[in-house]
Amino acid sequence: MASASHPPDPPPGAAQGPAAEPRPVAPEVREDADADARALASSLRIRILRLCLDESLTNREIAQRLGRHPATVLHHVRTLVDRGFLVAEPARRGTRGAREVPYRATRKSWRSPSQPGQARVLVDTFLQELALVEDLDDQPMVRLGLRLDDEAARALVGRLDALFQEYAQRPSDPDGTPYSLFFSMHEDVQRRREPGPLPG
Repeated sequence: MASASHPPDPPPGAAQGPAAEPRPVAPEVREDADADARALASSLRIRILRLCLDESLTNREIAQRLGRHPATVLHHVRTLVDRGFLVAEPARRGTRGAREVPYRATRKSWRSPSQPGQARVLVDTFLQELALVEDLDDQPMVRLGLRLDDEAARALVGRLDALFQEYAQRPSDPDGTPYSLFFSMHEDVQRRREPGPLPG
């Protein structure tokens, strides 16, 4: 979902590093912003896209990682494939010789404009994934209160956006640890200054 903190995609199919595989190219689908928004209006589908970000997974493997029934997951996978958010790769033989189709995320979601309600989906997805972390006390976290004018707020968002873009464009390390980063900057409603009484 496009936003100020979503860096641009690299050229389709471009390699991300010496040992990285070329990124899958999103197939051409009929433009339909509403259909794209509906496809992304599910925290489960957002998690599926993240799972398939840098490795190919079959429907069975996705279901196992999410703890869901394969038939349920298949419906969501097909929805993402239909809108070009996932791409099916050549079929392979599974552990029991069955034909299985692996899927990879195309990163089309980064180019899709945000729609009403999608911010809540991202927050819900973040909370679901954060709940899986065993030791939150060992994770870097920051909570900071500021009071800025419009220019300073835009400057802060711009600097953070540049940092996110820098790291998003770094080559993926196939032997590295997967990390998830979530950022939100919002007005601190509880600290709004209410109009005071007029001087007497």
